[in-house]
Amino acid sequence: MSADCIFCKIVAGEIPSATIHESEHTIAFLDIAPVIPGHALVIPRKHYANLFELPDDLGNALLSDVKRVGEAIVSATGAQGLNLGMNNHEAAGQLVMHAHFHLIPRFDGDGLKLWGQQAYESQEAMMALAEKIRNSLS
Repeated sequence: MSADCIFCKIVAGEIPSATIHESEHTIAFLDIAPVIPGHALVIPRKHYANLFELPDDLGNALLSDVKRVGEAIVSATGAQGLNLGMNNHEAAGQLVMHAHFHLIPRFDGDGLKLWGQQAYESQEAMMALAEKIRNSLS
């Protein structure tokens, strides 16, 4: 636990939340500033700052709970779809430095726009970046 983390305080019961699911490894609750009503967060009970700090052995439990909560959100809201997102580090929009997944119900014509796309300057530039990423995996 991190003493100054709002999500750790929710896990500890020090701050109230609209909790919708709890398991051994995770807790899920409605976001207090939803993009669309039903927008929820699934977080690990233990404090990890972001995806890159999560232990691999926690992955199955997290994914299982994300799927379960996501299906419940779609069912309860009547959504036609669901976005799953995770922001990692401030530059990516992470506001609370405790790993968390956003589950956002989606409806036809809801007006939510994700992000604009752009083309690579050339096929060669794309292939060079792919090679650089592959080399970083080594």
